Amino acid sequence: MTQFTLTDTTSSAIVGTLTELRHRMGAPALGMVLTLVVVTEERDHYDAMRAAVEAGREHPSRIVVVIPRGAEEEETRLDAEVRVSESTPGEVVLLRLYGELIEHQDSVVSPLVLPDTPVVVWWASEAPPVPAEDPVGRLAQRRITDIVAGHFRPGPTETLRMLASRANGYRPGDGDLAWTRLTNWRTMIGSAFDTPVPPVQRGVVEAKPGNPSAELLAAWLSQRLGADVRVLPSQGPGITGVRLEAAGEEVAITRVDSRMAQLSRTGQPDRRVALARRATSELLKEELRHLDPDEVYEETLRHVAAEARTRDAFL
Repeated sequence: MTQFTLTDTTSSAIVGTLTELRHRMGAPALGMVLTLVVVTEERDHYDAMRAAVEAGREHPSRIVVVIPRGAEEEETRLDAEVRVSESTPGEVVLLRLYGELIEHQDSVVSPLVLPDTPVVVWWASEAPPVPAEDPVGRLAQRRITDIVAGHFRPGPTETLRMLASRANGYRPGDGDLAWTRLTNWRTMIGSAFDTPVPPVQRGVVEAKPGNPSAELLAAWLSQRLGADVRVLPSQGPGITGVRLEAAGEEVAITRVDSRMAQLSRTGQPDRRVALARRATSELLKEELRHLDPDEVYEETLRHVAAEARTRDAFL
């Protein structure tokens, strides 16, 4: 790994440094399939950058990490760290923005975007209300958020309202890691219906209170099954179980530990199945595999928003 630190620099100087490093190493910037822009706070940047670099092993990228620092009244300055590895085609540019540059992040990022490749923006900390209208978000075909980022752990009512707000600000190309965390759950539930099951009448998703993935999973099941599926509190962590009642039968998936779950169905022997919790890097890899809009996520998000409006009407 070759690393350069640039103080009080410019985007053009950063591009020049990247080109020089690649030529010096005899490895031109070929093979990179996208630009991944990571917007994060200083306290989150190490974990976010590590996850992005790990995802870059599957999706070679130019990773641009943007860290707004200080207040707008401070002296305007751009500091950068440029990292190029001999073992992978990826590049990492870490930017720290001060002063007025905080409000003009897009002007700093835009010259660093690889030409003729997709751009993905991931807000590893708190995201803007409408990611597609954010200056940096406008540069991207895909915009990834995480509703549980920003070190805020809301209760059930606040979670629903946050999801409703996300639905109001949704634009095609948006995605959220709270939805990505459900991929294995959705796959497992689908496998439970490989053999015919009577129409599901009701169901519950058991999870720690305030878990946004649980609300999304309940909404998805409700839509797909045409049944009333609710979220019930458990000790957690995260989602601990799903139970579906169907004409005298019950289908249940109960998490045993962080790696395994138990699949139960009336009249059939219980089965142990793999249901591992996934690291952020694995979630990010999945998001980068498809750059087209996720219509199922959009439908589910809007269903949650409708549920939130219904609940608010009774408060």
